Amino acid sequence: DPWWNPAVEAQATDRAHRIGQDKPVFVYRLIARDTVEERIVQLQDRKRELAEALLDDPAGGPGELTAEELLALLQ
Repeated sequence: DPWWNPAVEAQATDRAHRIGQDKPVFVYRLIARDTVEERIVQLQDRKRELAEALLDDPAGGPGELTAEELLALLQ
């Protein structure tokens, strides 16, 4: 099951790449079409895009953020 917070999933993936791991690591995320999981992944992608835009250009960011976009980042 995907998490609402993309950072939690990134952390779980990063755990597979532990120090001392000398084998290739492959992470597969299986998401069925037209499910709640698909919608969660879409929300994760949007959160990631907003966060990256703010981090890339903190002065300007992605332009004016709506209240909805700000709340999405904080959820």
